[in-house]
Amino acid sequence: MLMQGAWFAFILTLLAGLSTGIGSLIAFFARRTNKTLLAVSLGFSAGVMIYISLVDMLAEARLDLLGQYGQPGEWLALGAFFAGIGLTALVDLLVPEVENPHHAWRVEEMESAAEAARARKLLRTGMVTAMVLALHNFPEGIATFVAGLMEPATGVAIAMAIAIHNIPEGISVSVPIFYATGSRRKALLYSCLSGLCEPLGAAAGYVFLLRFVSPGIFGVVFAMVAGTMIFIAFDELLPAAHEHGEHHHAIGGLIGGMAVMAVGLALVR
Repeated sequence: MLMQGAWFAFILTLLAGLSTGIGSLIAFFARRTNKTLLAVSLGFSAGVMIYISLVDMLAEARLDLLGQYGQPGEWLALGAFFAGIGLTALVDLLVPEVENPHHAWRVEEMESAAEAARARKLLRTGMVTAMVLALHNFPEGIATFVAGLMEPATGVAIAMAIAIHNIPEGISVSVPIFYATGSRRKALLYSCLSGLCEPLGAAAGYVFLLRFVSPGIFGVVFAMVAGTMIFIAFDELLPAAHEHGEHHHAIGGLIGGMAVMAVGLALVR
C-alpha cells in the first residue's frame, strides 16, 4: 500500500517539476506576457499553499498525527513548522542575492537579452539560475511527495500550485541560455533539469520515510512541509505576483486560491 501511494506521490512531483519546461516553450513561442494572468496565477498558487499549510497540514500534524502525545505533541508540531520555515530560509540565504532568481523574465525581455548575447555573463546567468532553482526545487519536491503520500487530494493541489509557479522559473532559465547559445534544445534541457530536482527531493523523502515510518515522524515531517510551503508563498510567490501585476490582481488570485482549496477540502471530507 505504501509503495502504491509512493508511486502516485512521485508522479505528482515529477509532473510539477517538469512544468519548468512549459515555461521554456512559452518563452520561445509567445510574443507577449499576459502580466495580469501571471500575477493572478502566482497569487492563486500562494493562496493554495497558505490555506493548505495552515488549515489542513499543520492542523493534522498537531491534532491527529502528534495529538496522541498531548500538549508536548502540539509543541513539537509547532516547533517543526517553524523549523521548516527556518531551514527553507537558510537555503534561500545561501544563494547569492544578485543571482537569486525570484525575478521571472518576461517574454518581452527576450529582445533586450538578445542584445547582450555576446557576453559570456549571459550564459553564466542562465546556468547559475538553473542551479539555484534546482536548490530551491529540492525541498518543494519533498513537500509535494509527503503531501501526496499522506493525503492524495492535498498532494494534487500542492503539485498544481508548484507547477504554476515553476512556469515563470522555467522562463528565467531558458531565456538567457537560449540567447547565449542560440540553442532552444539546450535552453529546454537546462530548464527541465532544474525542475527534475523536485523528484530527487521526492526520492530523498521516500528513503527517509521508508526507514522511519510512524505517525509521529509523519507528523513532524508534515508540519515542516507546511512551514516550507508558507515560506515559499510569502518569500517567492506573492512578491513575484506583485511585481508582474497590480496589487488587486495578486490579492484576487490569493483569495481565489484559498476559496478553491476551502471548497475542495470540504468536498473530499
